[in-house]
Order: sequence, then C-alpha cells, then structure tokens
Amino acid sequence: MESLFDLARLEAWYAQGLAWLQVNVLVKGNLVQLLVIALAAALAWRAAPPSQRLIGSLRQRVTAGGYAARTLRGAQLIVLPIIWLALQWIAVLTARGAQWPHQILTITSSLLSAWVVIRVAATLVRDPGWGKLVSVTAWTIAALNILGLLGPTVALLDSIGVHFGELRISALTIVKAVLSLAVLLWIATVASGVFEQRIKSLPNLTPSVQVLFSKLLKVILLTIAFVAALSSVGIDLTAFTVFSGAIGVGVGFGLQKIVSNLISGVILLIDKSIKPGDVISVGDEYGWVNSLGARYVSVVTRDGTEHLIPNEELIAQRVENWSYSNNLVRLRAPVGVHYKSDVRHAISLCIEAARATPRVLQDPAPVCLLKGFGDSSVDLEIRFWIQDPAEGMSNVLSEVLLRVWDRFHEEGVEIPYPQRDLHIRTPAPAPAADPG
Repeated sequence: MESLFDLARLEAWYAQGLAWLQVNVLVKGNLVQLLVIALAAALAWRAAPPSQRLIGSLRQRVTAGGYAARTLRGAQLIVLPIIWLALQWIAVLTARGAQWPHQILTITSSLLSAWVVIRVAATLVRDPGWGKLVSVTAWTIAALNILGLLGPTVALLDSIGVHFGELRISALTIVKAVLSLAVLLWIATVASGVFEQRIKSLPNLTPSVQVLFSKLLKVILLTIAFVAALSSVGIDLTAFTVFSGAIGVGVGFGLQKIVSNLISGVILLIDKSIKPGDVISVGDEYGWVNSLGARYVSVVTRDGTEHLIPNEELIAQRVENWSYSNNLVRLRAPVGVHYKSDVRHAISLCIEAARATPRVLQDPAPVCLLKGFGDSSVDLEIRFWIQDPAEGMSNVLSEVLLRVWDRFHEEGVEIPYPQRDLHIRTPAPAPAADPG
C-alpha cells in the first residue's frame, strides 16, 4: 500500500503518460483532425435549423399520421447528424486523397453513421424487435470498422460457404441477402402504405377497386423487393427453378386452402359483390364489412364482435348483402290489437308512429297491413324503409314499437294478452246401483 502512494512512482507514471500523449495523441495530425471535427459540428449546427424549418413546412402539407408525415418527422429529427456526417465523410475522402492522417476522422464518421442509422430505425421502424436488430447491426459494423476488423471479418464470412452445382452460397452472401431483403421489404411496405393512402383519396374509385389496387400494388412491390434483394447479392434466380415442382406439389396439397382464399379474395374485389362498408348477413350473424384481406373478410357485428370469415366461404355459401346495389332496407314490425279495437284507427296510429321515427324514410312511405286474425288478437304488420343499415336495425325497430305503444295508450287502443277459453263439463250422474 505504501508503494502505491509513493510520490516518486506516481511522478514516473505521470511522466510516462504525458510522454505517450505527446507522441501518440498531441501531435499535429491528430489536433488538425480534432479541429476539423469541431468545425464540421459547428457548420452542421448552423445549417440544421433552416433545413428543419423547410421540412416542417413540408409536413404541414401532407396528411397527418401517414407514412409521409412520419418520414418527414424522422428526417426533421436527424437533420443535424446527417449534415455533420456528410461533412465528416467529405473530410475523410479529402484526407485519404491527400494521404493525410485520418484515423480520428474515420472513427468519428463510423460513430455518426451508426447514430444516424439507429435514429432512423427508432423513428421509422415501429416494431421494437426490428429496431433493436438495426441498432445492434449498426454498432457492430461501426465497432469493426473502428478496430480495423471489418475487412478481415468480411473475408472470413466469404470463406465459409457451400456449393449447389454452379451456385455458391457463403455466410457473407446470407448476411447480405438478409440485410438487403430487410431494407427493401421495409421500403416496399412504406411505399405501398403511401400509395394506398393516395389511392383511398381518389374519389372516382369505389372502395372495392381501391382495396384491389392497394393489394395488387403491395404484392408487386414486395415481389420486386424480394427479387432485387436476391439479385443484389449475385444469386441467379434461375437456380431456383429446381424447386418449382416441389412448390407446385406443396400448393396442391398443403396450401390449397390458402390459395383458394387468395383467389376468392381477388374475385370478391373484381366483381364488387362485397366491399368495405357493406352490411351483410352470413348465417345467423350480420354486421358491416370492416376490411377485405388477402385471406379473410373482417365483419364487425353490432355488439362489437369482429368475425374473420375466409374468402372462400363468402364465395361458396349464400350471403345476404343489404347494401349491394343500394342502402335501402325494408323492416317489418308485427303488432297485435284487441278484437274490440278500431282496426283502421290502429293502422293509422302505426303509420303515424313509423313516420315520426327519425331514421324511417318518408319515401317510400311506411305502411301498415292487416295480416290475419289470430287466436288472441288482430295481427298487423308495419313495414318501413331505412337507408343506414350499418347503424343497426333492432334499435330502429324498438323505437318504432315504443312510439306505437305510446300512441296506443294515448288513444285507448288495447294490446291483448293471450287468451284461452276453458269449458268445464259437468259429469253425468252415476247410475243407481241394482238392489238385487
């Protein structure tokens, strides 16, 4: 312990550290690099506010909450590091061309590159798993580049590979393919979202055509991204023709339901028999079509339950679409009155109650018909039309019947209870017994 606080030993350590700093750090080349880094940061700090204001003005012109708005917001947040990074790489390329020292510039550029990538991922990538993967990948590449191990690591990954005929697949190829595929699929997804919002804003396209165009465009963009990712790493797509037979067998056996639903979904979109917003009835349930998917149709009932119905079922079975050609729906409300009541007056009261209901249409006008003579009442039926079945039918039926109830009580029209007439027969007296 005494040797640890020996003044002579501490002075020797200090002298050695100072000598190392003077030889390795406090040299003209390093000081110039630090000065260039500070100058680039100052220039970026001055240039960032005008660029941020320009991007902010562009954000006000796009739809809030969309992909374009989110992208511009992310760009607004990373303007400063992007400008700084651009100036740093200009300095690195200049130093390399002039054969000046540039190690500190390269380290700073690598760290800034990782920072920009992580900020972009945090802003634009919603999934936390993908965001963490991007962060780890960016920091790993930056660390390897700073330590001078990026080149040897790439060579090592390229040396590990297998041959499939004339096709060679290495670990480096797989890494490049995964990274390229992830980036291109993300770009394709963002682009399809932007185009989908644009398509939905076109007033001349029906909802079903909008969905059809959006789905087809998304499939095309994802296919292009997949093909481009494989081609970017040097994989010849003709090498995969060997697997076409296996894929055909897989579709024929295991994927036939999925393919059937996909084709059925395309048919539904093309013939426009079902479109978002329609009110349909399937089996004992009815609801409004929330969305059309590649595999299923989302139908939301009045109680909030969302049914995911496969497209094939909507093609194969009977479906009632109450808003196929128009939104007009006729409803029926049965009413019974006493035999002693004025039936004609009761009919006029029913029509008056239906007309007073806000959602009931006046054209076609509501009517009330005499349907028959029941066991306990004279059976009437109110028929009226509505044009908003998505708002529910039981509620409007209830409102009409409540108004009928009020009007009957005001006018003294009686609604009878079920009646049964019982006739009790008196038994015949028993014959007198024979005394003999």
